[in-house]
Amino acid sequence: MSSVPEPFAEGSPSLIIDVSGATWTPLFRKQCSFDRGNFFKVMDNLIRNPNINSSWLFRADILTELDSAQDPTWDIEAGATRPEPIVVQFTGFHLEKLLVRRLIPRNPQRDPPLDQTCLIYHSTGIDETETSSSMVVYKPHVSSHSDIPFYHPKVKGVAFLHEWNSKTDEGTVSIHYHFFDDYGSSEKLVRTGLHLVSTLHKHGEGAKAGYVKRVQHDTVIPQPTVQSTYSRLKKTYARKLIEEWVEVTDPTKHCFEDLGIAAFLIELWAQMYRDSPFPGFVDIGCGNGLLVYILRQEGYSGWGFDARRRKSWNNFTHRTDSASENDAGHSLRQLVLLPEILQSQQKLDDELAQRVHDGLFPKGTFIISNHADELTPWTPILATLSDCPFIMIPCCSHDLSGARFRAAAPKEKGKSASAYSSLVEWVKQIAQDCGWEVETEMLRIPSTRNTGIVGRHRSGSADIVDIPAILRKYGGTIGYVDNAIKLTKTTPRGH
Repeated sequence: MSSVPEPFAEGSPSLIIDVSGATWTPLFRKQCSFDRGNFFKVMDNLIRNPNINSSWLFRADILTELDSAQDPTWDIEAGATRPEPIVVQFTGFHLEKLLVRRLIPRNPQRDPPLDQTCLIYHSTGIDETETSSSMVVYKPHVSSHSDIPFYHPKVKGVAFLHEWNSKTDEGTVSIHYHFFDDYGSSEKLVRTGLHLVSTLHKHGEGAKAGYVKRVQHDTVIPQPTVQSTYSRLKKTYARKLIEEWVEVTDPTKHCFEDLGIAAFLIELWAQMYRDSPFPGFVDIGCGNGLLVYILRQEGYSGWGFDARRRKSWNNFTHRTDSASENDAGHSLRQLVLLPEILQSQQKLDDELAQRVHDGLFPKGTFIISNHADELTPWTPILATLSDCPFIMIPCCSHDLSGARFRAAAPKEKGKSASAYSSLVEWVKQIAQDCGWEVETEMLRIPSTRNTGIVGRHRSGSADIVDIPAILRKYGGTIGYVDNAIKLTKTTPRGH
């Protein structure tokens, strides 16, 4: 089997016959070992997740979805939010299913959304001994090539054809274009076609091999909700934040990452506090303070602290705060977290005592622990002590003493044994032992450390949790005070 799709010779006859007389030009074909069931499974996923093929796209909103069993006449009532589909008939094919999707771009200032009809066909009159054909066709809702956005190939239609021989268990997939009369083929269109059929083939072979997606996104908040808020935040804040960045770290990565986290939190809080006032938030180990700044600009009361002050704090505090640094009214404060339960371990001098926070917060305060490193395993414990909901996004692995360590690989079959996955499972177990019902969300942010662990519901009262026993179970806390003090004297990490 060839490793790359083979191009059709120029002038090759069309493999599919459009009843209207339109010409569909074949571009590439590749042998495959997956049947039509896996072909349709993969194409359905690509229809619903166009971001797999294009990083310029956020998602697809499905506006219409019908199959021939539901409505054999395809009698669809169009409207403001349900555009009329484009139906195409092909010789030898039966239209089995129809969807209309709206492609949502990442940057709506560059390109508008695009409505597109997706048509799913089976070949007709084929018995089990012959080669059968299946096809998926994309028809953008445009009248000319100038209406096509940047993220879509400038063609009137794209067809994916799957041909399968059930006797030999062999087949092919191919891609075909319906060109505009005044806009023909180009190097870019050919390159795009090669990418599209290669992606289809890769995913089809994976489906046949039994590939199961390792992570599931959007389990806590729906994808469209978060992405719409992210687009708004990005449009409002990104340019100015990047232009005024004063840290040595990459401004684009940090800005887009924190805007993504802020979007998730805003929608999570909208869900949690629909019928009650927002209780405020605290960002423990807030780093550069950007997330605190964005959330406060959006109208959420809260503050953050870190053991080390950052240069960016001047930009993120003077616009919203009149209090002196470390006053209760200041949004970003230089404080060392020394949990109240540990303060008997070591006597602090007066100067250090002024810069210590005991980890106790007003009941209900939402605790944010975003790449807080040494504070990550403490997050569900602090949340239990103060009866506060939380989110933690683990990054570097530290134990309860603040020392670096590697958590043991999870015993559950199918779980990754990587250092990060092991850390995530370890801190989730701490949260569960503290009585939290753990929810996990793979955040759509530009970071490989993107697991959001949410605790907002309890399985039992916090009063019955034996915190000292949990501290012992997870390695103890000896050395925490010394490690916390060292943080005030070292250079801040990138986050």
